[in-house]
Amino acid sequence: PNGLHIERVRVPLGVVGIIYESRPNVTADAGALCLKAGNAAVLRGGSEASRSNKAIHDALVEGILASNLPEASIQLVPVTDRGAVGEMLKGLGGNLDVIVPRGGKSLVARVQEEARVPVFAHLEGVCHVYVDGEADLDMARNIVLNAKLRRTGICGAAETLLVDEACAATHLQPLVAALIAEGCEVRGDEAAQKADPKVKPASEEDWYTEYLDAIIAVRVVKGIGGAIAHIAQYGSNHTDCIVTGNQKTADRFFAEVDSAILLHNASTQFADGGEFGMGAEIGIATGKFHARGPVGVEQLTSFKYLVRGSGQVRP
Repeated sequence: PNGLHIERVRVPLGVVGIIYESRPNVTADAGALCLKAGNAAVLRGGSEASRSNKAIHDALVEGILASNLPEASIQLVPVTDRGAVGEMLKGLGGNLDVIVPRGGKSLVARVQEEARVPVFAHLEGVCHVYVDGEADLDMARNIVLNAKLRRTGICGAAETLLVDEACAATHLQPLVAALIAEGCEVRGDEAAQKADPKVKPASEEDWYTEYLDAIIAVRVVKGIGGAIAHIAQYGSNHTDCIVTGNQKTADRFFAEVDSAILLHNASTQFADGGEFGMGAEIGIATGKFHARGPVGVEQLTSFKYLVRGSGQVRP
């Protein structure tokens, strides 16, 4: 416009602080991802893996120096006390541009509450599978079992199954029975309890719970509207799935459910940067700005506008 050439280019975020617990693999993953995106990384791991973290960091520094990159590109905080976390949350005197927490709910909650710089994180993965009235039963069964039980301890594991009242007579009992047969504890509403005597009564707390175990909450809802309302009230904006043969219903689910990742006729366990073709990821973000969903190399960058003119002034 106006004879100007406008270009948007990607730029590094700057310095990324990673706060994590006893996961030494994060030292390698986070350090490499940040460096690949052009950022510097400040890593603060937990005391349980301090020696492993140091050994991995030493290897990273060796590679950095061999590539003629600044040794300080990836730094490991040499202490593991909580005071170090507090200083990082303050931004290290303006030297941190973003923080990524990797760990349990208490760590992530503290980071989100106290950080004075932007945070890429999700607090919980209360993920839902909604089986619509026009869902194929065999497909629904396969998706539900995989979404819940393939790996129960990951953030993309399904924690709640919602079944449309329109298909409850044909789909609810087989789905519940399949879960129980695979060793999954089912906690359900009145309809789910009637479907199988092994179903335990669900409490209000169950609808909010990220079990990270072979436990699932089951409820019958009134159509797509009921499913959307339930997810809006109890969900965590992480990952939610609809199983249906009706494309218009799936489109409405995609338009009205406010989660970082939405799936149609696919397991919630695909909620992963590697599965999306993004390569490695540093985590999942459920915030509203910048990075949302898997945070990989591209998400660890921002952008700026380059405007080239030939003397233009604005009237």
